[in-house]
Amino acid sequence: NMKARIYDNVIPHFFLVMAGAAFKLMMDYNKMQQRMVEMAKEKAEAELNFLKSQINPHFLFNSLNSVYFLIEKNNTEARGALHKFSEMLRYQLYEMNESAVSIEKEIQYLQDYIDLQKLRRDDNFNIDFICSPEVKGFSIQPLLLIPFVENAFKHVSHNKTQSDFIKLELSKANGEFKFNIENSKEPVEKKTEKHSGIGLANVKRRLALLYPGKHQLKINSEIDTFNVALSIKI
Repeated sequence: NMKARIYDNVIPHFFLVMAGAAFKLMMDYNKMQQRMVEMAKEKAEAELNFLKSQINPHFLFNSLNSVYFLIEKNNTEARGALHKFSEMLRYQLYEMNESAVSIEKEIQYLQDYIDLQKLRRDDNFNIDFICSPEVKGFSIQPLLLIPFVENAFKHVSHNKTQSDFIKLELSKANGEFKFNIENSKEPVEKKTEKHSGIGLANVKRRLALLYPGKHQLKINSEIDTFNVALSIKI
């Protein structure tokens, strides 16, 4: 009878108490994780606001305009580069305050960045930027795509016997936006420098927070190529 009472009363209550304690610990852990995410977001916003407070946009853009007019008119390449840099800076200062921007603005930002990078590359370097006409009319988180493009330029190969390349493709089909970028890379990278750096780690976290269950990210590193394929349900 004593054993029966133990099995019937004590043990079920024991497991019930343990289950309640486990549930409480789980809830507390989730709250702590949520609070840490909020703190990280607040810290990032505070740092961004502090940075913006140190920059007087009117003074900055007026200075850039002054430098623009000091450049000789026949030096169209230098003038164009300064103009693109000014537009990129304007985008970073003003558009990042928005929770979402039009895909057209994000594409223009990518195009300006690529055009500036082209000025630093020789004839042995091929850049293809293919954007299908369907990629329009929807919004995306600002500066979500640029880390992948920066990473491609940072780690692209420097071959002398064959062409180095970066190929970027944007498309939209069946309610999904697809971003694909591939670059040639050195067969053996430096051990002190990982291909998937801080920028890619940050954008992975942003995607997880902003598009939970609505995105798919695949990163594939081969011997001499590196590919990123991102799809987002819009």
